[in-house]
Amino acid sequence: MNSASASGNPQSDPPHAGTHWWPAPHVSTGVDAIVSVPASKSLTNRYLILAALASSPSTIHNTLISRDTELMLGALASFGTGIKRIEQADGSTTVQVHPAAELATGPLGIECGLAGTVMRFVPPLAAVARATVAFDGDPHARLRPMAPVLDALQALGATIDFAGDPGKLPFTMDASGLESVDQVVIDASSSSQFISALLLAGHALPGGLALRAADGPIASPDHIMMTVQTLLELGVDITVDEDGRGWRIAPGELAGFTVTVEPDLSNAGPFLAAALASNGSVGIRFWPASTTQVGGKWVQILSQMGAEVHHGDDGVLRVRGTGVIRGIDYADASELAPTLAALCALASSPSNLTGIGHLRGHETDRLAALENELAKVGANVVATGDSLAITPGPLQAADLHSYEDHRMATAGALLGLAIEGVRVENIATTAKTMPQFPQLWADMVSTAKAAG
Repeated sequence: MNSASASGNPQSDPPHAGTHWWPAPHVSTGVDAIVSVPASKSLTNRYLILAALASSPSTIHNTLISRDTELMLGALASFGTGIKRIEQADGSTTVQVHPAAELATGPLGIECGLAGTVMRFVPPLAAVARATVAFDGDPHARLRPMAPVLDALQALGATIDFAGDPGKLPFTMDASGLESVDQVVIDASSSSQFISALLLAGHALPGGLALRAADGPIASPDHIMMTVQTLLELGVDITVDEDGRGWRIAPGELAGFTVTVEPDLSNAGPFLAAALASNGSVGIRFWPASTTQVGGKWVQILSQMGAEVHHGDDGVLRVRGTGVIRGIDYADASELAPTLAALCALASSPSNLTGIGHLRGHETDRLAALENELAKVGANVVATGDSLAITPGPLQAADLHSYEDHRMATAGALLGLAIEGVRVENIATTAKTMPQFPQLWADMVSTAKAAG
């Protein structure tokens, strides 16, 4: 088996100490399972930020508890936000958020881990507090782009001192000089989170916020639409320019709220794709009738690739394999791309995934990582600046590296379902957004074993 590069940099990093190889379960009969996936990380951390900025307490039902959300909860507590967890009989967690009478001004230290939502969403919260805050995170977090949101905060009067590379962690921000400006222009070509971060805090900034995307592409616009819809649902006065590249938020109070977080539809992807990979059937409970999550695209994607898809009156989305996995040409798959690319490697015809260049700045350079790892199982993969061309080949066993990236780990598990002898590096990295993944996967796999 091939066990080449391992962690953050797909090109050169050696395997790190403590590597654990997880034998990915393989099935010879179709799985037949109904799965409850944990709540959405994207929505959970948006709601948490907004609850900390609200004028009265909020209640968030079905809160995701994972490394990313624990980091967010810890960050909010540092600013004086009160957090109370209530474990429900159904196993879910309700979080009650009590805003601080006044947000702490520091000096504070915030640990971001590898969570993009923490490293991008919390600095604007610190700006609202006019706080002095030192931010740092995991070693690979120091490689992730931060400059656009920090440039925007500097335009609003914050000063930033970088301890290393400009525009990246670690840095210390002093927002004591925050002021109102007519308009902020931001480059969102490498991450939609730069725009979402400012929109989430916009109502609490001096004079509100007028934000405009700089010329060029906007990465993952679906996630910006999620943020806008969330703000509208909670009563924030936000308008979007006709061209979709400008946003205006009036200053004002946000009242406390009560919400229930949807399941994470992106994390549902590997389970739904398992129906095609095993020629079986998988259902996801509590699938919403409508959603702003990018994972809602799985319905269209899997149908195009040959699956039968049905959303029942019981709220279960069921995907059934038909014995056929067709290649696909698909644009803007965003965070779905690792799972989708793995499924494309199992298809009967080539695929082309475009508009995903921003994935090079995620937990790892996902395009380079997918090019490396899919080649190990027999696919011919060509990565360009913003695309993957995948031509399936004869399948073979391999050791697949996760690069400390939860979506690379789950993509490896999907490949192992169809290819006997696959091992995945450090499956525990899935704890970033889905700590239950190994057990949920094993439970799903056990339905095939019973059928066999």
